[in-house]
Amino acid sequence: MPIRPRFLLPLVLLLLTVLSVSAATPTLLLDVARFRPLTAGNSYEVELYVTVPGNGLTYIKRTRDTYQAGATVALQVLGADGRAVHSETITLKPPVISDTTIGIKNPQSFLRRLTLRGGQYTIKAELKDMYRKTAGTFKAEEPLALDLPAAAPVLSDIVFLAKAAGKTTEQNNFTRGGYSLVRTPAGNYGRGADQLYFYLELYNAPAGQPLTLHYHVESGEGFAADADAPLGQAKAGRPTTVAGELPLGGLSQLGVETDGTYALTVEVRSGKKVLASRTGQFVRTRQEYAPAGASLPR
Repeated sequence: MPIRPRFLLPLVLLLLTVLSVSAATPTLLLDVARFRPLTAGNSYEVELYVTVPGNGLTYIKRTRDTYQAGATVALQVLGADGRAVHSETITLKPPVISDTTIGIKNPQSFLRRLTLRGGQYTIKAELKDMYRKTAGTFKAEEPLALDLPAAAPVLSDIVFLAKAAGKTTEQNNFTRGGYSLVRTPAGNYGRGADQLYFYLELYNAPAGQPLTLHYHVESGEGFAADADAPLGQAKAGRPTTVAGELPLGGLSQLGVETDGTYALTVEVRSGKKVLASRTGQFVRTRQEYAPAGASLPR
């Protein structure tokens, strides 16, 4: 006997409910870091680290007891004339899960390392939820100025890490300056993360001089703290790597106990003279679990 129309609509609604689980609005985190290889002339290495939190995606039923989400990220780098100097679309497939009611769904991240000439650029990223047909997009846009001094001492951007940089001889997108780097998306230090790790590079420092590092942390609410660490001597003709962490036993012991946005300023000093300085922002969110790490796009 054929199914009557009045029974068909409830059946369709039931199937949609069973086969997919919608989440909050999808979002995308874009981290950009500039590096200046000394032998590259007017060229820069730019790292684009894109993270898609799993909690914002729609999960569909794959088998009787498993669910999976999917997303695409369209990434563009536009020159000052509006023309694309880099363009690609990456497909992300988070791990299969068995329970969509859990509050933690793994984020998916990927890293692109590009070589660009000095100048002004715009980075655009657009996220699309593969299984949500309406209101399933998110766009991010960020200006990029590649204009670091060519001769004076200067620091690269700060890359915030989920754990201490580890020495390695491997060569891939996740290593730099002889270190393996596990980035924390958007500089987020969530529940269970109490130590602030970071990586940056010093260029054009005078060789043979003993150097020190000075760290200054502050918030918009008036909190401030300082710490110092040795750096050693700059190496002639090559970048000096800074694989750092805040001393004094971690964020809590330093006094970073309130959730919010903080600014970390790293200074390189020779005696009392400040040779170079760089500031980056990190976020303290102790009420949220913030898993880190990167997975290759599929």
